[in-house]
Amino acid sequence: MDNDTLVAVDLAKSVFEVLVSLRPGKVHKGQRLQRDQVLPFFAQQPAATVIMEACSSAHYWARAIQKLGHKVVLLPAQHVRPYVLRNKTDRTDTKGMLEAYRNDAIRPVPVKSVAQQTLASLHRIRSGRVSDRTAIINRLRGTLREYGLVIPVGAEKVVSYARAYLTNADSGIPDALRDLLGELCDEIRMLQTRVREVERKLEILGAETAAVQHLMTVPGIGLLIATSLVAFVGDSHRFPSGRHFASYLGLTPREYSSGSKRHLGRITKRGDVYIRMLLIHGARSVLAHAHRAAQPDRLRSWALELEKKVGANKAAVALANRIARIAWAVWTHDRDFEARTLVA
Repeated sequence: MDNDTLVAVDLAKSVFEVLVSLRPGKVHKGQRLQRDQVLPFFAQQPAATVIMEACSSAHYWARAIQKLGHKVVLLPAQHVRPYVLRNKTDRTDTKGMLEAYRNDAIRPVPVKSVAQQTLASLHRIRSGRVSDRTAIINRLRGTLREYGLVIPVGAEKVVSYARAYLTNADSGIPDALRDLLGELCDEIRMLQTRVREVERKLEILGAETAAVQHLMTVPGIGLLIATSLVAFVGDSHRFPSGRHFASYLGLTPREYSSGSKRHLGRITKRGDVYIRMLLIHGARSVLAHAHRAAQPDRLRSWALELEKKVGANKAAVALANRIARIAWAVWTHDRDFEARTLVA
């Protein structure tokens, strides 16, 4: 084998399908390997280009195979699927990877380091705990509402109001539910504590990463957005411009054009949903701060003028697009953000 040789691997829990292609469009050989046979197989092969889908455990296998002297390319799974012909099997999936690799328009996914995967795992754990807390809060609100007891908007008010209702003997809550609803309050407090524990770990890792510190100087970008960008995006230098970065995050308009007619619609919503959600929330906080600022800078002044024209929601999305472009520049040039004052 050599670097012109392609080896496609269909990752799995136990049984891995491997195809070797010596020239485009032709499969030289294929075999099925058990999990403990994968690394010994590649250790015995000369250096080659190994293709895998960017799915669960892909980054671990990519790092392990790279250490054996191979070049590893991770392809987005959604872009490989159109190349799978007829019925879906492990072999046709693997052949689809070989064909998708030949398409230059499909950009590979960078292999994450252990540090990046650690940040990504912390974000996923935190997001899961926040979802669990929200589900319990909704369950508690809904149950109390059945007895005419309403809790005001705001997650921080739920436990205090619920406790007050539970300690009030005349609130109308059945005795059979009081202990159970009290346990729900305890679960909410416990999940809030665990969310803060994850955030403290993110603070420690973020303080050790220069890119996170630079990104946190951008308006609307705090610890969560900065660490998520480093974790899920990895390297800003793979984007030629800030617009390409914003497009990668799904914050640019969807285009449907033909001939001399050009039509731009809503944002594409491609890319990572989690990062896009955080950026839009960050943009909303910038807008809220701009309304209170005595002398807003150029970015906030632009956002306020846009809000008057298109409304708060569209202005927040447009501002998130602009924040993403600024983040790319700050990240790529390895320096802090410098706010520009508005010139009269």
